[in-house]
Amino acid sequence: MPQDAFHLKRLSDELSEALVHGKINKITQSSKDELTLYIYTKGKVVKLFFSTNATFARVCLTEREKEPLPVAPNFCMLLRKHLLGGEILSVKQYGFERILELTIHCTGDFSSCDRVLHAEIMGKYSNLTLTENGVILGALKPSSLDTLNGRPLFPGAKFVYPNPQDKALPYDTAAVRERYMAFCANRESISEDELAEFIFNNVSGFALSTARELLCRPMPRLLFPELLSWACDNLAVEPCVVYKGGVPSDFFAFPVAGGVPAPSLMAAADEYYGRREESRSFADKKRKLESAINSLIKKLAKKKQDALERLLEAEKAEEYRIKGELITANLYRIEKGMREVELDNWYEDGCPKVKITLDATLPPSKNAQRYFKTYNKLKRAKEFLTPILAETEAEERYAESVRSSVLLSETETDLKEIEAELISLGLLKAPKERAGVKKREITTPYREFSYQGFTVLSGRNNLQNDRLVKNASPKDAWLHTQKYHSSHVLIVTDGKAVPDEVIKFAAEICAYYSDGRDGDKIPVDYCEKRFVKKPSKAKAGFVVYTDYKTALATPCAHANAIIKE
Repeated sequence: MPQDAFHLKRLSDELSEALVHGKINKITQSSKDELTLYIYTKGKVVKLFFSTNATFARVCLTEREKEPLPVAPNFCMLLRKHLLGGEILSVKQYGFERILELTIHCTGDFSSCDRVLHAEIMGKYSNLTLTENGVILGALKPSSLDTLNGRPLFPGAKFVYPNPQDKALPYDTAAVRERYMAFCANRESISEDELAEFIFNNVSGFALSTARELLCRPMPRLLFPELLSWACDNLAVEPCVVYKGGVPSDFFAFPVAGGVPAPSLMAAADEYYGRREESRSFADKKRKLESAINSLIKKLAKKKQDALERLLEAEKAEEYRIKGELITANLYRIEKGMREVELDNWYEDGCPKVKITLDATLPPSKNAQRYFKTYNKLKRAKEFLTPILAETEAEERYAESVRSSVLLSETETDLKEIEAELISLGLLKAPKERAGVKKREITTPYREFSYQGFTVLSGRNNLQNDRLVKNASPKDAWLHTQKYHSSHVLIVTDGKAVPDEVIKFAAEICAYYSDGRDGDKIPVDYCEKRFVKKPSKAKAGFVVYTDYKTALATPCAHANAIIKE
C-alpha cells in the first residue's frame, strides 16, 4: 500500500515524537532515489530513510543498513553542506497531502537559519527538495520550467507546492456530501466496494485499500461524510502488517483481519517496504547472475561443439595418410592431369577399390605430399584439441556448479560471494569502491544447523565449499550428492562418533541444496574429511574423495534446526 495522506498524518506524529530536537550527524545516499539521515536523539542514533522510488516511495525510521554509493551524488553533498549538525525543530504533514516537511535549524560559523526538507511521497512524482526562506537550494530530482506542469524544481527558484487533486478534503463535509449525493443518484443500493471506490476517486488522502479496510471496521454511528472526518482525527493508531505466504502484502494504521500487530506505524512501514524491496532486489540480482552464467555456459557449449566437430574431422587423419601411401606406391600408374584414380586399398581385407581425388594441376608426387600434409595437420589438431576439449568440459562443469548455486540461492546473502566469483571470472564488472575506503573481502556465513548435539554446516557457493573443506578437521564427516551439483555439507564431530540419524539429517540437507532437490531418494556420498582432497589448480568447489559410503536421502531444508541462515 502506498503511504497515503491518511497514514502519513499518523506517521508524522510518530516521527515528530521521535526526532524533534535530534541532531543530524550523518547523511548517505544508497541509490539514485534513496537517502538516509542519521540522527542523534534521546541518547541513540536512529536512521531516517527516504525513498522516492515510484513503487516503494516512503519516509520512515529503519533498522536496515544500506550500502552508500561509492561517490556521493550532488544532492547528497548539498544536504551534507546545509544540514549536517542541524537540529530538527518539527516534522509536519503539509495540509492533508502526501508531503512531509522537516524543519531544521542550521547554524554556521557566522549565521543561523531554518531550512525545510520537503518529502513528497507521490508515486512516480516522489521527490525531496531542500528550501530556505521558500527558495529552493536543491532537489533530488530537479526539473526545468517546461516539465511537471510548469513547476520549477531547481536552485534559486521559488518553491511551489504541487497542484492539488480534483478531490474534496475529508474535513469538508459539505463538499464530500455533495459528491456523495451525486454518486448515489439513480442507484438503489451501494456496496462497500463501490463506496470504497467513491472515497478513493472523490476524497483526498485515501488509498483504495485504506478505504476498503476503514469501511470494514466498527465505527461510531455517524453520517458518511462526518465518518471520514472522524476517522482522520480520532481513529486510534494500532498498526499491523498483513502477510501472505510469509511475505508482507500490506500494512495499516489500524487493526485489520489477519493483520499482525506492529510496535509502531514506522515499524510496520519499514517491515512492509523493506521486505518487499529485499525480495525485488534479490530477484533482480539473481536474474543478473543467472544471465551472466548462462551466457558463459552458452559460450562454452559453442566452444565444446566446435572442438568436437574439429576432432571428428581429425579422426579422418588415417584416411589421408593411407591415400598418400597408395598414391606414392602407384606413381607409375598416375599421370599429371588426372582428376581421380581408383586404386587397390591393401590396408583393408580383400583390397577393395578406393577412389582418390587428385589435383589435376599437380604431378602425382605432389598429390601424395598434399595428402600427407593434410594428415599431419589433422594429427596435430587432434593433439591440440584433446586437452582443449577436456579443459572446456571441466569449465562447463564448473559453470554448471555456479549456476546451481545461483538457482539454489534463497536470500541476497547467498548471492554475495557468487557475485564476487563471477567478477573474478570477468563475467561481471566490478563495482566502484568508495574513495578512501579499504576494499573488504566478501565473506558470508555458512548455513548452520544443530541436531542431536552436532553442528552441521552447509556451503552456499563454490568459494564457501572450498573454505568448508579447508577448515574442517580430518575426522569431520563430509557429504556431497552423487552425480548432482550440490553444497558441500560438513558434520563437525569434535572427535565423536556420528550416529546414523545425524548422517541422515545432513544427507537430507545436502540433497535439498542440490540439483536433485525436486527428486526423491537422492544418493549422497559421505566420508571423513581426511579422504577429501582438492587437486592442484582445480576450480573452486572441485574435490576428489575416496573411502566413502552412500546414503539415499529425501531432500529436506530442516528450517526448524537452522542456527544461522
